[in-house]
Parts: sequence; structure tokens; C-alpha cells
Amino acid sequence: MGIEVTSDVMTAMELAAERSAPNEACGILLGDGESITALIPAMNVHPTPQTHFEIDPQALIDAHRATRNDGPLILGYFHSHPSGDPNPSKTDREMAAGDGLVWAIYGAGEIAFWRSEANGFVALSYCVTDG
Repeated sequence: MGIEVTSDVMTAMELAAERSAPNEACGILLGDGESITALIPAMNVHPTPQTHFEIDPQALIDAHRATRNDGPLILGYFHSHPSGDPNPSKTDREMAAGDGLVWAIYGAGEIAFWRSEANGFVALSYCVTDG
């Protein structure tokens, strides 16, 4: 099982991670079906942003409102591991809702994609597209 992600979104995630370091970056992945076409960067409002992330609730509310008004669908979330690899951490596994959404994690200079399922995270293959 795989997904598509635009090169613009890949670049945006890398830049967000680099700019936020040493804190974790975070954001909301948008698109349609299995195609991620946009990233909404969000403020990390967690009290310890160096090791955890919490997407600004207002960014989530705005994204849900946009979806209800025929905007792109929320397909998942992005965050970075400034001093780790792109695999789900213990905290990520504890916080995941098992709702089928995609998690993109940037760490150690690479991005990995995961689906949050009832029994935990499942690695996703992906291809990068131009648009």
C-alpha cells in the first residue's frame, strides 16, 4: 500500500523541520484519496517542544472548517524528530488514534510515512509527484 506526495510538500516538510530545530516541527497534511497535495505548517504548542509535538488546536479547527467548505481533506499529520530517526517514537505510538490517518515523520535527514491503524503504525511506501 502506498501514497503519493508532491515534491512541494516534501520540500515544505524538510524546511519546516530545519527551521524548527531544535524543536519538533508539526503540521497538517491535506489532499484527496491517497494523494498528499498540501501541508499546513502549524505551531507546536506542546510545553516541551524539543521532544514532543502538539498541533495548535486553532490550526486543526481551521483545517476542519475548510474541509467542510469543500476544501481539501485532512489526510494526516507531519512532525519532526530533531534528534531521532523518522520512525514513530514511543510517545507517537501512545498518542496515535488508530484512525487510519497518515503520519509523516522527518528525522535523520529523511521522511517516512506511516498509517495509524488500530494495531499500531504501518509503514507506507510513497512516490513523489510534480503536482
